Amino acid sequence: MANTLILPNKDRTLYNYQLKKNQLSFDIPKGKSFEKRTAFSAAHVVSDPLADTDPLSNGQIDWDTTMKYRHHLWSLGLSVAEAMDTAQRGMGLSWDRAKELISRSVKEAKSVGGKIASGVGTDQLVPGAHVTLEDVEAAYDEQCSFVESEGGQIILMASRALAACAKGPEDYQRVYGKILNNVSEPVILHWLGDMFDPALKGYWGHEEDLDAAMDVCLKIIRDNEDKVDGIKISLLDENKEIKMRRLLPDSVRMYTGDDFNYPTLIKGDAQGYSHALLGIFDAISPAASAALHALDQGDLVTYDRLLEKTVPLSRHIFQRPTFSYKTGVVFMAYLNGHQDHFRMIGGAEGSRSITHLADLFVMADDAGLLADPELAAKRMKLVLELAGINQEG
Repeated sequence: MANTLILPNKDRTLYNYQLKKNQLSFDIPKGKSFEKRTAFSAAHVVSDPLADTDPLSNGQIDWDTTMKYRHHLWSLGLSVAEAMDTAQRGMGLSWDRAKELISRSVKEAKSVGGKIASGVGTDQLVPGAHVTLEDVEAAYDEQCSFVESEGGQIILMASRALAACAKGPEDYQRVYGKILNNVSEPVILHWLGDMFDPALKGYWGHEEDLDAAMDVCLKIIRDNEDKVDGIKISLLDENKEIKMRRLLPDSVRMYTGDDFNYPTLIKGDAQGYSHALLGIFDAISPAASAALHALDQGDLVTYDRLLEKTVPLSRHIFQRPTFSYKTGVVFMAYLNGHQDHFRMIGGAEGSRSITHLADLFVMADDAGLLADPELAAKRMKLVLELAGINQEG
């Protein structure tokens, strides 16, 4: 049968899987933005599989398909967080390529009234080279100036170079203070945990004590409150996010980057809630959009129901090594017909096992996130066949 697949178990045995007959439907008002939360989807890039270049060092982007996907996200009411780690920033996507991505995306956003913010970092600095705080400041300034010149909002990403050269909290305070003083409009700060990028271990000047690191970050925010729209934290620790959320100045938003606990963090509690800036919203965009519209209507039952089944999928996609999550995000786009191939910059499509991808397929089906089950089954079978799992029975 077309919708029956032969999938692998972790013990190397095979089993038959039948796709669900009844897919979920998502009620998404066309062209309507969210009222109670701001929700960014950190969007992936689509590689050009026909480019005759080295995919490891010079992977090319399929610009038409990449931009088309951003329009898909905007059509669902989601905002786009551009040139972030989901787009393989610093993991295959260079600053030069990121500049073109940002420029193109900002123009596309303006053409449809879509909201966009773009990542700023220091990745033009040569990896492994000796750098100073002055080098870090100059690199941040260059990228901030570029994004603002394009008319975009800044997401001030964590810097590997700063993590490598900073001697303590005072160096972070110096660099962030200078950069925030120079920007024209409020930015979104980004605290990315080392589970996403091991090179960021010890950020804010404290290697093991996250509470002490949080204190440093909060001081920087309070000292520069008028230049901070909000902060996205990606620590995969629900309690740390809630604690920091309650300590933020009233004018500063918390954007959850917690791909494990996002439903409860966005829903919030009596003392507040988080907005969203999530990589998983790329993979679950229809469910995320429908859930946020339900939240706007005060329908928490529907909100919970829609997001509940996405959590196992998200935790699977973001399982250790967490930085390989991008493979699962792109695989979802391939299964759902948003791109015609499963290739990635830097060959990152090989970063997850066939068993991982098979489990992802089952979880996506269970969550009702396969837009066209027959197409998804056909594409899954091709990937399985390439892994040596015969689909003829």
